[in-house]
Amino acid sequence: MQERRKAREFVLKVTYAYEIMDDNVDQIFDTILTDHGLMEALIPFSRSLTHKVVAHRKEFDDLIAQKSKNWDFDRIALIDRLLLRIAMAEFFHFPDIPPKVSISEAIEIAKIYSTDDSGSFINGILDAVLNDGLASGKIQIA
Repeated sequence: MQERRKAREFVLKVTYAYEIMDDNVDQIFDTILTDHGLMEALIPFSRSLTHKVVAHRKEFDDLIAQKSKNWDFDRIALIDRLLLRIAMAEFFHFPDIPPKVSISEAIEIAKIYSTDDSGSFINGILDAVLNDGLASGKIQIA
C-alpha cells in the first residue's frame, strides 16, 4: 500500500527530528505535518506509530544491540536504527500489519534514505527479531 509507505517515511522524518532535537514529539509531528503534509486518513496511523517508536525506543535499541553483536551500536546509522524501530513497533504493536510487509517497507525506505548496505543489515536484524518474537509469543500475527 503506497499510502502507508508515505506514512512510514513521514514517521521516519518525525523520529529523526525527535532524535536530533529531543523536543516534544507531538510538536515535532505537527510542525512536520504542517510543512510536508500527509493525507488526512494517514495521520492517525502515523501519530500512533510515532508514539510507539518513541515510547519503546530503549526496548527496541536493546533488541537491535542484541541482534547486531558484531556491530558497535553507536556506529549503526541513525536512519537504519530508526527504520528498525519503526518496523519493530509494527511487529509488536500493530498485529494487523504482516511482519513481512514491515520488513519489506523498511528495506525499501532504506534504499531511498540510507546506504547501499542498509537493506541487508536491516533485513537480517528484523528477521532475527521476528523469529525470536514469534517463538516467544511476544509477536502476534493477526
